[in-house]
Amino acid sequence: MTKLIRPTRRAVLASGTAFAAMLAAPSISRANARPVFTHGVQSGDVDASSGMIWTRTDRPARVMMEVSTTESFANARRLTSLDALPSSDLTIKRLVDGLPADQDIFYRFTAHDLSDINAVSEPLVGQFRTAPTARRNIRFAWSGDTAGQGWGIDDQGMATYATMASHRPDFFIHSGDTIYADGPMQDEVEKDGQVIWKNAVLTDDKRKVAESLDEFRGQWKYNMMDEHVRAMNAVVPTYYQWDDHEVVNNWSSSRSLMEDDRYSEKSVFNLQARATRAFHEMTPLRITPEEPNRVYRKVSYGPMLDIFFLDMRSYRGPNSDNLQTEMSDETRILGVDQVAWLKRELTRSNATWKVIASDMPIGLVVGGGQEAVGNGDDGAAKGRELEIADLLRFIKNADVKNTVWLTADVHYTAAHHYSPDRAQFQEFAPFWEFVSGPLHAGTFGPNPLDMTFGPEVKFISAPSEEQGQNLPPSAGLQFFGLVDLDAQTQQMTVRLMDRADKELWKITLDPEVAAF
Repeated sequence: MTKLIRPTRRAVLASGTAFAAMLAAPSISRANARPVFTHGVQSGDVDASSGMIWTRTDRPARVMMEVSTTESFANARRLTSLDALPSSDLTIKRLVDGLPADQDIFYRFTAHDLSDINAVSEPLVGQFRTAPTARRNIRFAWSGDTAGQGWGIDDQGMATYATMASHRPDFFIHSGDTIYADGPMQDEVEKDGQVIWKNAVLTDDKRKVAESLDEFRGQWKYNMMDEHVRAMNAVVPTYYQWDDHEVVNNWSSSRSLMEDDRYSEKSVFNLQARATRAFHEMTPLRITPEEPNRVYRKVSYGPMLDIFFLDMRSYRGPNSDNLQTEMSDETRILGVDQVAWLKRELTRSNATWKVIASDMPIGLVVGGGQEAVGNGDDGAAKGRELEIADLLRFIKNADVKNTVWLTADVHYTAAHHYSPDRAQFQEFAPFWEFVSGPLHAGTFGPNPLDMTFGPEVKFISAPSEEQGQNLPPSAGLQFFGLVDLDAQTQQMTVRLMDRADKELWKITLDPEVAAF
């Protein structure tokens, strides 16, 4: 097995150097300068033989790409070039396939100015490791909620990203609320007449709610102005999900903006269309040919792990009281096609562990019971709980073993164990749900439990009553989770961590049945 190569300082900081150079270059001379990569590199959706790569230029450019299994690029394979054009906000992304399994992969971008093809950028390098085909130790991280509630890039930057990167995870799952398109920022945040936060970096796009396509794009570009985000992107693949703040808080077909004076665009559907385009332009998400804007998907990461990424936002019925007694289009949160896909792929999976990456929790009451699954009545399955009850019943009856749910959304960290012994709906096998976040946003919670599926809190870290709500990142209550799979025992160890890299809680789970 090839030994994991630690990235050099050049590989880690390449995107930051290029970005700083772009900012430093006087605008009057930049037109004659060489092209620049403006927001670093990203990789994502990596499996045993392929992965997505992404970058962005400062002008229309022809982007040359190479991949190699050595950092020197001595054995580089040149890929077909792509053109970065204004129609995609100068971003490019592509699938790189035909890669060897369980191997460090280095990729390199070079940009040629389309107006002066002899003007060539400095190269920009990124790195990822492909998934194994045999059992080996695996580590990955997950969390959610970036740059929310007015807490932007201060002098410390988005430090939780640096903490996660220090663990050298094989990949990172961003569980949603990847941006806050509905959360304008100010230069300073005051409390009780005192300045408690300064946004050292701020753009015009972050000073208002996002309405136009360019403003949604600007929300993404703001996050990538952070040095810690760019450094982690250069060496750790990210598997993206989305939730509501990529568009507007708590959006569904029933969401009205008529009374929100911040918006001149009153159509949630127009906002959703623009947000969707920006989301797919700005992330290394795989493209599904039959549904190009699809977010739900499965990624296989070796014989011990399959990950099922859900989308609880795009196919839901309108937000309502969530108390309907019969399943219908109005009670859906995953939708008919996504549920059928998930059932099918779960039964086909031979992986030891089936991680269900959910953008919202199952048993927490969110938005008064109207926004997520739990409706807060603690009774028999109703509303959106009906669809989840059907799914949990199927998992039990199909004898799908070792499902673990990972989620974010609620801006605190917790471990929940679900058991039919405590539940009103009892036709399911016990399972765990682990909650993390925020990455860099206000800290809230805790949320009340809904007992329909019998959750029990095994651990929680959230603001105290004395601390109050919407704590800034400087308060320290920023969270992520780490998951380790042991190649020998196939055990899963889950750790809940904070921004200072303190281990808050840990559990090791034994697989019920080993898969081969």
